[in-house]
Amino acid sequence: MPPFNLSQASFETVRLQPHALFSQLCWLAIPAALLLASCGGPQRQAPPPPPVDIVKIVAGDVPNIIELPGRIEAVRTAEVRARVDGIVEQRLYQEGSDVPAGAPLFLIDPRDKQAQLAQAQATLARAGAAQANARSIVARYEPLVSRKAVSAQEYDAALSDARQADANVADARAALARARLEVGYTTVRAPIAGRVGRAQVTEGALVSGASATLMTQINQLSPIYATFTQASARLLDLQQQVQSGALRVPDLARIEVRLILENGREYGTVGHIDFADQTVDPSTGSQLVRARFANPDRQLLPGQFVRGRIVAGTLRGGISVPARAVQIAGEEAAVLLVARDNSVVRRTVELGSQMGGQWVISSGLRPGDRVIIDGWMKVQPGQKVTPRVKTAAASGTAR
Repeated sequence: MPPFNLSQASFETVRLQPHALFSQLCWLAIPAALLLASCGGPQRQAPPPPPVDIVKIVAGDVPNIIELPGRIEAVRTAEVRARVDGIVEQRLYQEGSDVPAGAPLFLIDPRDKQAQLAQAQATLARAGAAQANARSIVARYEPLVSRKAVSAQEYDAALSDARQADANVADARAALARARLEVGYTTVRAPIAGRVGRAQVTEGALVSGASATLMTQINQLSPIYATFTQASARLLDLQQQVQSGALRVPDLARIEVRLILENGREYGTVGHIDFADQTVDPSTGSQLVRARFANPDRQLLPGQFVRGRIVAGTLRGGISVPARAVQIAGEEAAVLLVARDNSVVRRTVELGSQMGGQWVISSGLRPGDRVIIDGWMKVQPGQKVTPRVKTAAASGTAR
């Protein structure tokens, strides 16, 4: 190739086309600028690992809390039914009020029973007169028998008449007592103290003693029962834990129960287990457990659905973590851990009960694990972090 010779003609060409020369110089300047930027320009550094608060898991005693669905039941329930036939004349109570035992509730027309009472009194009087006459005959015959003035047969007949008169008097007295009871039954009274429900009959209704017409119902509301059903298999597991020493259970009467009402609020009064059924329902495979609660404000009502948290002893070597450290998505729960190299690891856990801001972990964690309790929303699994120990240890006992 001949050497480049900037001739006069070419110089003239450059001189006559300055825009072409400028374009070629710009293309030569761009690579040079990039080279300078890559060699001598400032470089951006990677950000430091984000800080997170952790707790180190230590096993300890945790409460063994069993949460069960239940229903409120009255300690005593009495159905008030008619014991005599008649027409209801008056309701004597305020529906929904508390009444003492023996309080009058209804008045049934008593006139028919009062007439029967008068008739029974007359029958007793007639039987009494016949009894007096028979006894007087026996008294007259008694001295005459020894003198042969009255035959022995006549004396025996007088004695028989006297005995029949005594029986008639006893029968009349029983009929009179029955008549008085029926007059008393015309005033229907509360058999127990408690809260009386709405009336099932109104004034003017015909009630029957033979068919025991239901008139109202009384429930004793304080104290009150909460009944729960527990699977028999779960109870067997608890028995095995007790036998192995992993679970310490107090006496039945000392087991505490807390109620969660339908609106999610906790009932303030703590109850105690007072009965555990020793038979298994063959249709459901469950056993009945009952707790007793004070109910001074009548906040708990029969038929109400509740959830009971039964503190069934203390589980040895249990693990719990603060509730804010647990991520719950659907039916799966997980926590984020900090590994030895300070990287984030996600681990699925099985939750037990929750109490005092702590989740009891049934499985998934071991003593020594470092669980992120604050800051886990800003990190991802595999990411490096700077752990900060929030507390010295996460106690095994939920507080």
